[in-house]
Amino acid sequence: MMSNDELQAFIQEHCADPVFETGKQYLNAIVAPEHLMRVAEALRHDPRTSFDYMFCLSGVDFSTHFMVVYHLESTTLNHCVVLKCKVSDRVNPDVPSVSSIWRTAEFHEREVYDLFGVRFVDHPDLRRILLDDDWVGHPMRKDYVDEANIVQLG
Repeated sequence: MMSNDELQAFIQEHCADPVFETGKQYLNAIVAPEHLMRVAEALRHDPRTSFDYMFCLSGVDFSTHFMVVYHLESTTLNHCVVLKCKVSDRVNPDVPSVSSIWRTAEFHEREVYDLFGVRFVDHPDLRRILLDDDWVGHPMRKDYVDEANIVQLG
């Protein structure tokens, strides 16, 4: 089992300029989309980390940017990390799909795509999962307005 300090050093080996959030139960590491796959692959396949289980993937809209949040666990080494990918482009929010690394990501990424509009590049079947195909917009975005139901977030 690696400590949070050891996990932080490991992530720094595989990513340029990660940002770390401290004071939390698990290490929280924020990476740019262009570094996500390299860090994710290393976390999954390196025997020192062996993060074999992605138990949650979610999206967050901060008005100025999106955050895709990955909760990872090593079931063999008994440690966890929260990997976050900051997406600054609200018009074309693209993030590499991690579904080739963790199969559980397939449905989670579809949900984030459906509700937030974040596109997961190289996803094997990126389409709506909760809403009808003809639904316009992404209802979990802070700038979403639903005139028919008078729902406005933000």
